[in-house]
Amino acid sequence: MKTDIILSGVGGQGILSIATIIGEAALAENLYIKQAEVHGMSQRGGDVQSNLRISDRPICSDLIALGSADVIISLEPMEALRYLPYLSKEGWIITSSAPFVNIPNYPAEESLNAELAKLPHVISLDVNALAKEHNLPKCANVILLGAAAKALQLIGYEDLEKSIARVFAHKGEAVVAMNINALSIGYRAVE
Repeated sequence: MKTDIILSGVGGQGILSIATIIGEAALAENLYIKQAEVHGMSQRGGDVQSNLRISDRPICSDLIALGSADVIISLEPMEALRYLPYLSKEGWIITSSAPFVNIPNYPAEESLNAELAKLPHVISLDVNALAKEHNLPKCANVILLGAAAKALQLIGYEDLEKSIARVFAHKGEAVVAMNINALSIGYRAVE
């Protein structure tokens, strides 16, 4: 069994933190992982994308082929649509509905929503608003990860909680608790 995930967004949104949490959870479960990243020139506001492949068998390539991604997790709706050619017919898009308008010709929000509405498997939620509502301003990315938890297949919700505890342990118990709370908020938002 395998799960191919494309993580996308813009610089500064926490895409690579999501990749770290998922990857660490996979390793803890003795799964094979391969990851390839594009950091958007490491600039805030630039395109950030990561291929994350998880399997119970060895993986040959770290890149996801066109039409074969099981999940696109995106902190930005236009970025979710950018990687649509990689999504399998049965694949899921889990995206933030809040646009990050960083270019002058950014498409109208209605156009993005209309494109997403045409797809069969989409979860779209405003993780920024949820983060603000729950006083977790730096946790929108982990809220989105919680919303995507069921789509990860090989990694369970509890595995993600444990991974968060390990990944953020060096930042203290308060940061760990805050991120586990954020994961729970996203998970419950799509139940």
